[in-house]
Amino acid sequence: MCRARLTWFETGNRFLKSPNTKKTDIDSEAITVVLKRVIAENGRDHVWGYSVAIFCLVVVAASTAMMAFVMRPIVNGAFYERRAEVMWLICLAIFAAFIARGFAGYFQSVILSKIGNDIIARYQRRLYAHLMTLSVGFFSEARSAQIAARVSQNVSGIRDVMNLVITSTARDFLSFVFLLGNMVYQDPLLSLIFFVIAPPVFLALRHISRRLRAVTREAVVLNSRVLGAMQETIQGISIVKAFTMEPELDRKINKLITAAENRQNRIVRISERNGPLIETVAGFAVAGVFAYAAYRSIYENVPPGAVFSFIVSLLLAYDPARRLAKLQTQLERAVVNARMIYELLDMEPRQRDLPEAKALVVTEARIEFRGVHFAYGDDTVLDDVSFVAEGGQTTALVGPSGAGKSTVINLIPRFYDPKAGSIFIDGQDISHITKQSLRQHLAYVSQQPYLFEGSIRDNIRYGRPDATDAEIEEAARLAYAHDFIMAQSQGYDTPVGENGVTLSGGQRQRLSIARALVRNAPILLLDEATSALDTESEAAVQKALDEAMSGRTVVVIAHRLSTVVRAEKIIVMQNGRVVEEGNHETLAEADNGLYARLNNLQRPAVSGNSRK
Repeated sequence: MCRARLTWFETGNRFLKSPNTKKTDIDSEAITVVLKRVIAENGRDHVWGYSVAIFCLVVVAASTAMMAFVMRPIVNGAFYERRAEVMWLICLAIFAAFIARGFAGYFQSVILSKIGNDIIARYQRRLYAHLMTLSVGFFSEARSAQIAARVSQNVSGIRDVMNLVITSTARDFLSFVFLLGNMVYQDPLLSLIFFVIAPPVFLALRHISRRLRAVTREAVVLNSRVLGAMQETIQGISIVKAFTMEPELDRKINKLITAAENRQNRIVRISERNGPLIETVAGFAVAGVFAYAAYRSIYENVPPGAVFSFIVSLLLAYDPARRLAKLQTQLERAVVNARMIYELLDMEPRQRDLPEAKALVVTEARIEFRGVHFAYGDDTVLDDVSFVAEGGQTTALVGPSGAGKSTVINLIPRFYDPKAGSIFIDGQDISHITKQSLRQHLAYVSQQPYLFEGSIRDNIRYGRPDATDAEIEEAARLAYAHDFIMAQSQGYDTPVGENGVTLSGGQRQRLSIARALVRNAPILLLDEATSALDTESEAAVQKALDEAMSGRTVVVIAHRLSTVVRAEKIIVMQNGRVVEEGNHETLAEADNGLYARLNNLQRPAVSGNSRK
């Protein structure tokens, strides 16, 4: 992913450090682009729903204007001409207008809410599906809590863009136009004065709107960082309490909250500046109109109905005018949210299957590394790594921390692609193999077991969705998990809690191993699979793994040499290179060898295991 693709993650820190940055501004062209995209993606699918909603909003606008229009015959007929027969028809018309307005408002609200909920659900599905296409490298660089917070906060921006466009156009704008038309009809002179006063007011409002652009996106990003920080704290609460991190995290989150609060306060200060401006102008206009009407009625004996209708139109036009004045601010905020969602949706996977990529065909499940180089950024991790993991045998990777063992494991399922060199499975370059078919032939047990929401049975079945209950229970027995599962309150149907919080580390790891076993794949990758187990559990799982390894190609990482002494081949790594290769007996007897030194440090454990 190019650096430009990471801007929306990097902006969080930049905003916090530089609150007045102008790089967050979003110009009219960008707003137009996002608007066109939102309408193009959602307008056609909901054209009938939006059509009915627009019709209802037009009814609301027309009924609002009608109530102002009938003020002239009411005032003149009832209070000036005193014609009772006209009043009944006018009152009946007003009653009908209110009924139409009420039902039209109800239906447009329900329709737009239903469409909005559908849009949010659709984009949530799109976002989840797209996130699943992104590489592991993307999630290594981005904070998961911030991604989740950003998605939950920003996804409503798409809905808000559509609703603002529909309601502002069909209700507010039409109401304003209808009422303005009635004002011109009732008194052209007063309308002319209004047209002279209005433009400066709208120019002032436009200036205020531009001031808001620089802080809107900053507030969105800071709010997502607050939610992300809280989510991380909740997920790591045991570590927080164990290391008494509460004061430090409290200071960190308070700093974020204060920054977000300041941004929101600044938005409010700027956006609400239009209140005094509009109220001052509106008060001046209404007072002037009343004075003008009183003068004409007293000194010129002119019926007040027209002026009264003008005043009602002016008062009724105030709300749609105020909403239209705030439209750009609200629209820009919605567009900022929508744009950030599109930035995520537009991120292209770093790893794409080549056009000519084929499905993997496994015969012996032989894995070969040829001159593989890999680096995280500028940090070289693997340097000219070459070795062969023979099919149906166990190949162990050992060496000090940071030697590159886990990276080797991560390259086999193509979590990352090497910078140079090639990896082959049965002579097929995996860079020319579809990732889906590659991973279908792999089972993986990570160093840190992860369980998903659901029951124990659900978590094991994730290894192979079509596995039967009998196969799930057999995999659990092989992983020596069946006994503790049956001891749970609901057996295999026991909910595991968030990431298996109700289970011990050893129990979670055994469920992770059972998930790998039920997959029944020809290649098994074990990244320190027994690291979280106590001595008794490790011995039990090691027996299960010995049985599960039979007939499979196994690549295993282990820091404790006692777990790999029976491996057919041991690859010793240091500083990203293969420094030794052989089996336990030959490597342990080598003079001054790295494996021999590690073996001497762990001799009691290794010897004890060998005697067994």
